[in-house]
Amino acid sequence: MDLTWLLVLPPVVFVAVRLIKAVQRRRDQQCYLLSYKCFKAPQDRRVDAETCAKIILRNKNLGLEEFRFLLRAIVGSGIGEDTFAPKIVVDGHEESPSLDEAVAELDEIMFTTLDQLFKSSAGIGPKDIDILIVNVSSIATTPSLTARIINRYKMKDDVKVFNLTGMGCSASLVAIDLVKHLFKCYNNQVAVVVSTESMGPFWYCGKDRSMMLTNCLFRIGGCSMLLTNDRALRDRAMLKLRCTVRIHTGADDEAYNCCSWDKDEMGYDGFRLTKSLPRSGVKALIENFKLLLPKMLPLKELLRYIAVTYIRKKVNPKLVKGMKTKPDLKTGVDHFCIHPGGKAVIDEMEKNFELSEFDVEPARMTLHRFGNTSSSAIWYVLGYMEAKKRLKKGNKVLMIGLGSGFKCNTCVWEVARDLGDRNVWDECIDVYPRRVDVSPFLEKFGWITDQSIDMLSFKDVDDLRDRYARELGAY
Repeated sequence: MDLTWLLVLPPVVFVAVRLIKAVQRRRDQQCYLLSYKCFKAPQDRRVDAETCAKIILRNKNLGLEEFRFLLRAIVGSGIGEDTFAPKIVVDGHEESPSLDEAVAELDEIMFTTLDQLFKSSAGIGPKDIDILIVNVSSIATTPSLTARIINRYKMKDDVKVFNLTGMGCSASLVAIDLVKHLFKCYNNQVAVVVSTESMGPFWYCGKDRSMMLTNCLFRIGGCSMLLTNDRALRDRAMLKLRCTVRIHTGADDEAYNCCSWDKDEMGYDGFRLTKSLPRSGVKALIENFKLLLPKMLPLKELLRYIAVTYIRKKVNPKLVKGMKTKPDLKTGVDHFCIHPGGKAVIDEMEKNFELSEFDVEPARMTLHRFGNTSSSAIWYVLGYMEAKKRLKKGNKVLMIGLGSGFKCNTCVWEVARDLGDRNVWDECIDVYPRRVDVSPFLEKFGWITDQSIDMLSFKDVDDLRDRYARELGAY
């Protein structure tokens, strides 16, 4: 018996120790969201119908047909009158922005949200940050944006820093995925992610329709997030990260070129959105879901979907008539945090994944209230859910980000405790949801669709534009 124990005990102890270490390592690799703060610009940046008209009327390259196109684009965009434009544009400097103005725009967003973040995170200050990630697609400065933050808050010397550029609207999920992987390498870390965009210097001043669309959709915004894998802080967590999936379809030429920085025939720089964008987005989303769904959906739903698909394709389609032939995403998640890239994007998500109006309401209302704020937009959507007190302990939240490249990034969060902070929505959440199909832009500028104006000469169109500009107080 003693000899048997001597032979058996060492491997048993070895296996037990390895299992304990594996469990501890997995526990130390968890990613918790402690707090997030979204940016809301001052009221003097508000883009109501009159301000929008003033900005458009300043562009002397536009004629009657361009005015009509812009009206249709704005009316169909789902954007309301309470979004915010960059100070550079509001001040009328969009044709000749300076680097100082661009950096000042970023500083305001980054430092405002970081100040709020540190103020709300009792016991965690700038010197406690181990990892700092900043994502801004359109601009890079020297010293870097992370260096500006480190200098401002006097962070410690060994903070690990990363600057992400050119990653588009899905960049904040790229940053979250990076944090997740860094947490696998380092224990007891605290990370900050700052996600925003430089809008002012890249306002398009030409008349190419595929490049004018960005002026209609994109607005100023940003978000700073505080994350950790320190188990001692998990009781303070808002969300716990369950999984992330990243897909990049840039090897396909159509996907690569569907949204890109370009120069028009007049020499104006801008961001071009092509007609192949929706198709490229759907392809990237399908590829992403092929990897995400097995991680997200319960086994029962996966087996049901596999069985229905096999019967429909290989046996007899009539046998599954009336049955749900698409994966039921609601069996795996409770809330959908969809990137509010535009009304068409949200509509397609609703249609293709058979979501309800309740499911897409946060994205629609975010688009209406704040516009497309690029990589930070999904955090405004999350803020809407929280302000409406929809996020209950144990709920699962699916975040979907789409961006140039072309990329589709997703992640699933689990709500760690009941959430109900009114956050950036504090002053307006009680009036939402609201109708977004009645556009104030059409009511005030529908005159531009009058076909009798077609009989006017180009000079008369200029005169007509000047008349309305004077009425609006643009000059």
